[in-house]
Order: sequence, then structure tokens, then C-alpha cells
Amino acid sequence: MSGATKGGARPGDRPGARGAGGGRGGPKPGGGRGGPQPGSGSGRGRREPAALPLAELALIEALRFRQPADLVLRRFFAEHREMGRRDRAEVAELVFDVLRNRRLYASLAQSAGGSLPARMLALSRERAQIRTAGLAPEIRLSLPDWLYERLAARMPKDELESLGASMLKPAPLDLRTNLLKGDRDTALASLRSEGIDCEPSALAPLGIRVAGKPALERTRAFNEGLVEVQDCGSQLIALLCAPRRGQTVVDFCAGAGGKTLALAALLRGTGQIFACDVSVGRLQRLRPRLARSGASNVQPYGIDNELDPKLERLAGRADVVLVDAPCSGTGTLRRNPDLKWRMDDAGVAELTARQGSILAAAARLVRPGGALVYATCSLLDEENDTVRRAFEAAHPGWTVEPAGAVLSRQGVPESAVPPDAECLELRPDRHDTDAFYAVRWRRPA
Repeated sequence: MSGATKGGARPGDRPGARGAGGGRGGPKPGGGRGGPQPGSGSGRGRREPAALPLAELALIEALRFRQPADLVLRRFFAEHREMGRRDRAEVAELVFDVLRNRRLYASLAQSAGGSLPARMLALSRERAQIRTAGLAPEIRLSLPDWLYERLAARMPKDELESLGASMLKPAPLDLRTNLLKGDRDTALASLRSEGIDCEPSALAPLGIRVAGKPALERTRAFNEGLVEVQDCGSQLIALLCAPRRGQTVVDFCAGAGGKTLALAALLRGTGQIFACDVSVGRLQRLRPRLARSGASNVQPYGIDNELDPKLERLAGRADVVLVDAPCSGTGTLRRNPDLKWRMDDAGVAELTARQGSILAAAARLVRPGGALVYATCSLLDEENDTVRRAFEAAHPGWTVEPAGAVLSRQGVPESAVPPDAECLELRPDRHDTDAFYAVRWRRPA
């Protein structure tokens, strides 16, 4: 809904967004120990990338935190068309690595000369040689104070260390097989025939994990709609909705429609899906993906907010309603590392208030006996279990359907999600996916 994107704050949402080296959670004085410094002899003999000066320009723009980093780079590459594919890939890798490790690199670079972005890029190139022993965990894990303190309050140190370390790694590339076009074996064969190194996911029954970063948009499987890019954890959210053929489904915060498309495939083209969102732009981005998928049962449904009168026509009609709520996006930091620097305490508080309002509004659309699924890509209890408990207190009679049992019936292995698990909770260090939380309720008949 308005005020935040699916998975994070909108550009400019938080007036407290800070640039490199400034503000709470930034570099600490005297943190220059622990690793090689930019300009030291440790990098001698290496090829100096032709893209390095451009990487500094791109990083400077990304560190303004005025827009998500992927949009910054997209615009930057459009303005520098002289860059080849290899240089673009190198710049993107460097910028995202600095964003993931910003606090660590800024701390280590304090005593070196030159601009801070240049010093952090030099450290990024020497990442394997950096020694972090003795550094405070929030610096070593490059977490802002507000996020480190929240996580440390609810998990043991070794668990936080594992989680924090996992979020400093790039996210893998996952695909979802589109059942409207074929099965997973067909998709794997098609991709491999074009030289794509891929394997079936051990977590998601329709998932495929791709090695490296191939030019997927050039493959037949992608262009013909046989596969769609979607994190395997996100695929489990759609499976938790468990729609049956012919049902009416509402994706209440559809965004660009990743889960909408997954739901459409699970319905095998039957029934109807209303893809609701407050952003016309996001719904427009759904249209080409929808055409490629072959789904004909999806209706994009623009709304002004969660209380839009247009929603009255859906009240009490939906068999399943999915609320993939706007959230802090802390579960996606491997692929969206700038979010941890663009969000703060006030932003989280705003989101939690709106999440409860959105969930209550969406519940009105569920028919008696129907199902409601609430999901976030957040690691924070305030956005997850706290919202759940508040909803249950305000909606007596709604019962939780254990996520583990529902997912087991959908073919998710018990080793990944135990059948007795009440909620779905995924983490990058445990499942090698984005972090997700989800709970499913049944409305009383």
C-alpha cells in the first residue's frame, strides 16, 4: 500500500536516510585496524579494472540513498552506454559488495587517504584478505545499530553471527517453473540445452536454482514463459495459499506480481485472481510478465488505499486472500543491501501500524470458511508475530492452519519445513533463501 514498497521503504520515505560514513550505524572512530588499507601493496600485480573509475561514480550516487540501488545502477548504465556487459557486471558487483559491507569498509578505511567511496571500493577488491578479528560484531557484520540491537535482543550470539554472515553474501538466482507451460523437468532440460547450469531446488517443488549470472533473458524457457524469476522462499508463500481450481483469490498487495503469477499457475488458468495494488506503475510492470506466462485469469485492480470503496465488490467473496505486506525488507538484504541503510526505527514503527490496518482490511474480503495468509520478507518480530497476535486478538474465531502441514500437502519436504510448524519462517543461513515469515488463518464458517 502507499508509503512503502513491497519489501522495503520507497525512495525518500525516511528523512533520516544517511550517506556513507554518517549517522547512527556508520563508521566508528579509530576503526582503521583489522585489514589491508587502500593503496597498500597487497593488491599489486592485479589488473586494474577499466570500470573502476566508473564504479566510484556509481557508488557515490548509490550512497546518496535517494533510490534503491538497482534503480540507481539501471539509470547509471543508461547514462554510460559505452560500458560493455563485462564492465557493467563488474561495477554492479563492486557497488553491491560495498553496500553489503558498508559499515565494515568505512570503519577500516578511516585512516587511509583519498575519497571514502574510493577507499571502500579498494577494500572490496581485497575482501578475502581483510581481517576482522577484534572488531565489534555490528561492524564486522555491517549492520546498523537499530537492526543489530533488534536481532541481538531475540537470538543467541552464534545464531546472530550465522544470520549476519549469510546476509553479506550475494543472493542466488532462483526460477519458478510455470505450470501453465510445462513441468520442472521440461524447464530444466530446456535451460540446460542452452548452456544454463541449473539444478532442481531442494526446498520448492517448482523451483530451479541457477549457477552464476547467465543471460537468462536470452533463453527460450524465459521468453516463452516456461520459467519466471522468483526466490524459492517466495514460491513457498504462494504454496501456503494453496488455492484450488476455480477459486477466487485476492493478492491484496500484488506489486509487480511475482506471487500473483505463481498463484495463477497453481489455479491452472481457472478461477480468478484480483491483483490489487496502490501503484499503477507496479501493476503495469505485471502486464508483460502476465502475457509471457499465458495466464488469463488475472485482473489487475488498482486501488487508492486499503479502504478504497472499490474493494466493497470483493467483500466476503474471496476463497483465499494473500497479504504480502509492505515491510522493512530486512529479509532481502542479500539482494537489497541498501535497505538496511535507508530504514530506521521510525520507518519500522510506521510500517507496523500500517501492516495491522492492511491486514484487517484484507480480512473483510475473505468469505466465511475461506483462508487469509499474511506474509512479510522481514526478520523483525514487530512486523511478524506481533502483527499476528494483534490480528488474532481483534478477530476471535479465526484459527491458524499450521503452515508446515499445508506446505507438506503441497510437496514441500519436511526437512525444510516441519509439518508441525505453525508459521513459515525462512532464513538465508538456514534455507539459502530470502527471509520470509507467513501465517495462514481460516475464517469461521
